[in-house]
Amino acid sequence: MDLSDVVATAMFTGVVLYALFAGADFGSGFWDLTAGGPARGGRLRVLIDHSIGPVWEANHVWLIYILVFLWTAYPTAFAAIMTTLFIPMSLALLGIVLRGANFAFRKYSATMTQARLFGALFAGASLIAPFFFGTVVGAIASGRVPAQGYGDRVSSWLNPTSLLGGTLAVGTSAFLAGVFLTADAARSGDLRLAEYLRPRTLAVGVVTGAIAIAAIAPIRRDAPTLGNELLGRALPLIVLSAAAGVLTLALVFRRKFGWARVSALIAVAAIVIGWAVAQTPWMLVDQMLIADAAGARSTLVALLVVVAIAAVTVLPALGYLFWLTQSEAWGHEEEPGAQDQRHTSGSSS
Repeated sequence: MDLSDVVATAMFTGVVLYALFAGADFGSGFWDLTAGGPARGGRLRVLIDHSIGPVWEANHVWLIYILVFLWTAYPTAFAAIMTTLFIPMSLALLGIVLRGANFAFRKYSATMTQARLFGALFAGASLIAPFFFGTVVGAIASGRVPAQGYGDRVSSWLNPTSLLGGTLAVGTSAFLAGVFLTADAARSGDLRLAEYLRPRTLAVGVVTGAIAIAAIAPIRRDAPTLGNELLGRALPLIVLSAAAGVLTLALVFRRKFGWARVSALIAVAAIVIGWAVAQTPWMLVDQMLIADAAGARSTLVALLVVVAIAAVTVLPALGYLFWLTQSEAWGHEEEPGAQDQRHTSGSSS
């Protein structure tokens, strides 16, 4: 394997981790948006706040990791992507900023009206970010980012592959979040909330799976290089993803929520890795090979050294953070609707 491929693998590992952890984080916005009013949705919103509160910033470590790798190791590809896909990238990053700001504002709102406004902005921004990241992936995978950059700034990401990529990014994020939130509710002893989420998570999973299957035909027409390889060398990973997705649905149906989280992660990871396998050896499909996009060898070696150091220093800290959030007993910290009741009392005072 060429050194440029090793570095690309290291970079894409960050893509997989971002899809898993930030995906589940973004997907919580879907459940917040559909939770309903204060009486029905109060407990779910408390669960969402508690589940993502300690880790929502840590998840974006992987986005920084990906971008630094891309502009350092593959500067020509980075320039081509940014000059062509400036609009969806800006909208995705705007979604991240708005999401974080409104998540904090909602928690400290003085009135119910403010809490609802900031909550709606948080939920909406949570869907905007994965959608536009998905359109970027679709643009690259369909060969619409020219090697010299400055491709069409509209049609490059408003096309069938990009729109399907954005839709699937939102759907898989919502499904991941649903599985994780259902497991968190059951772990905290709130079986009523777990039962509320369970059929809705199953419905989201079925719809997302159906869209993924239906997307194969238009992707093969619109992005033939990617589409052919998805049903070629990447097919075992696509089959693994489908099998893990079906297993996740079965485990959620049987209320095996802890195991469902594992199979859901496998399902999403397999489809993301399958996309990478299908795209290889292209950095920009049909436009630029990974080897041609790579920078100086000394730069690639330095990046791998940094990865080794980060694996020793950063990963244990992140692992400990996630372990703390998953091992903490919190079920009796706040009663259902308490957050909304605080806002109601605040607005009446």
